[in-house]
Amino acid sequence: MTPTRRKNQSALRMLGRQLAAARRAKGFSQAGLAAALKMHEETVASIEQGRRALKQDIAELFDDFLDTKGTLAAGVANLPEVDQFPLWAEEYIEQERQAIALSWYDALVVPGLLQTAGYLRALLGNRVPAYDTDELETKIAGRVERRAILHRKEPPTLSFVIWEPALLWPTGGPEIHCEQLRFLWECSQLPFVSLQVLPLSRPHHAGDAGPFTLLESPDHQHLAYTESQRGSQWVSDPDEVSILARKYAMLRTQALTIEDSRRLLNRLLGDL
Repeated sequence: MTPTRRKNQSALRMLGRQLAAARRAKGFSQAGLAAALKMHEETVASIEQGRRALKQDIAELFDDFLDTKGTLAAGVANLPEVDQFPLWAEEYIEQERQAIALSWYDALVVPGLLQTAGYLRALLGNRVPAYDTDELETKIAGRVERRAILHRKEPPTLSFVIWEPALLWPTGGPEIHCEQLRFLWECSQLPFVSLQVLPLSRPHHAGDAGPFTLLESPDHQHLAYTESQRGSQWVSDPDEVSILARKYAMLRTQALTIEDSRRLLNRLLGDL
């Protein structure tokens, strides 16, 4: 029996928003559109909210009635089977894409923006429970795409503090481990990147409560993001963001300098 795949909830919500915008542009309420097309108001509401999949025939009906020139039907026809990212991560990905500054502390793995495709495949390929093949490939492609931020015409200011064990763990085996360390070294040469290693020899440090990311938006809003195994949390309260910002400032003083961090990477590469 073929396993049931999860619907792409983020894409369904996007189609729902497009439907809602087209409906409002034509001057219809949800109830009015439902009545005109002889369907339940709850059906329209559920589709617009992404709670109900938009079927091809219904999309064509909406396109004809709202004069959206096949937009909704094309969206349904090209709907991905699975989400690239969980719904709780969508807002973070969007904020990350637009950020003018990112400060990232990670303890057990290389920060997502600096992961190679091989490292990603080894990391995600050993997830428990396992991803199916299509979902794994979608997630790898989506995460690699996030690295486009490194090639923006006006790149953000990026600061990374990585706890040394994340660099020692040979994820994927010697070849992938070496490739990942080399990529980190290359990224550390970029003029807008600061990469520091928090050494294992430190008896204590400010990041013992886990990884987190600080972001500054184009309108200079300061936000933070934390992740755990089963969820994540946006932090927007200024007092809470301040606490994490102070932790990050302390981590930078506790980490090796940029130059010493590069030398450590060189030593690790020489040992492989």
